[in-house]
Amino acid sequence: MATDERERTAGPEDHRDDETDGGAREGHDNGTDGGARKGHDDGTDGGALGDQGSDQGGGQDSDEGGGPDGGRDEGTKGAVLVALGANLLIAAAKTAAGLFSGSPALLSEAAHSVADSLNEVFLLLSLRRSRRAPDSDHPFGYGKERYFWSLLAAVGIFVLGGCFSFYQGVHALGGSEDETRSGYVAGLVVLLIALLAEGGSLLKAVVQARRSEEGAGDPALRTVLAEDGTAVIGVLLAAGGMVLHITTGSPVGEAVASMAIGVLLMIVAFGLGRTAHQQLIGVSVDPGLRDELRELLAAQPEIDTVEELLTMRLGLDSTLVAARIDLLGGLDSERVEEVSLRIRHDIRRKWPTADRVFLDITDARTERRRNGA
Repeated sequence: MATDERERTAGPEDHRDDETDGGAREGHDNGTDGGARKGHDDGTDGGALGDQGSDQGGGQDSDEGGGPDGGRDEGTKGAVLVALGANLLIAAAKTAAGLFSGSPALLSEAAHSVADSLNEVFLLLSLRRSRRAPDSDHPFGYGKERYFWSLLAAVGIFVLGGCFSFYQGVHALGGSEDETRSGYVAGLVVLLIALLAEGGSLLKAVVQARRSEEGAGDPALRTVLAEDGTAVIGVLLAAGGMVLHITTGSPVGEAVASMAIGVLLMIVAFGLGRTAHQQLIGVSVDPGLRDELRELLAAQPEIDTVEELLTMRLGLDSTLVAARIDLLGGLDSERVEEVSLRIRHDIRRKWPTADRVFLDITDARTERRRNGA
């Protein structure tokens, strides 16, 4: 018989063991765990002894935030807001200077900044929505919202930034009668200001990445780092193309610079989108952590073998751990409950983000005979 136990705490000061052990003994008294004992002794599946963590929060804060995770999100939010403000101002300046000078490279950079501004709005949405508490429709929480909005941001970089920039480069090969030398000089001044603003935004994001435990693993912060990094490179490419155009009189150098900006944005967008895609479809923890989890389970004196270990990242602060274990014979139902509780607490104590732990008690030999039949 499957026994699924969910631990809940009444407040942040309450200790989990008191309430959880009470629930375990209550299950034992009313006969629920008799099925687990019977299943283990006669070779049938003993069932899953599960845990959902406290506050149904999955390690995530509510919309109001608070706690260390809320502080980290505030730092990430600050980096996104700085990038958004810089990009909005730069986009307006680049667009005006691009239209005045007729520079395709400058117009490409204007499209890049517009795309970045839209993407930062997506990232701000992801920070807020991903921190909602779990509910009946989403029992594992909303942590993957970050990856969804990061995927949309990657699409925006690819289409609005990369494709438009590449088109501007191809179009520039035919030349333009709207180009003016004074406009190009004004455009270079705008690019210099943009370089300083983008550099400051990039520095802010780098500092936040170093302070955060997740570092660049935070999809919102990773997107800001990628956007600001490519923006700095893009400004240098655009300035180089414009200087070549002014000195040589040929639009080829600037056209190549514009197309290079487009290709760069497409590559960055593909990388960001690929990472978000992997997280959305479900990715396990890194192999090193998975090995440590298996070693912890195998080291328990009551566990005979660890038949299977599955993990999945549910968000930045939430990880699912599911294990099928074969216990030594001779354990009564109360002892099985105590062992299960101790193992789950040990896992959460060592890896706080592993807040969703499910243990399935099974008889390995009988299961192997069934599978071989």
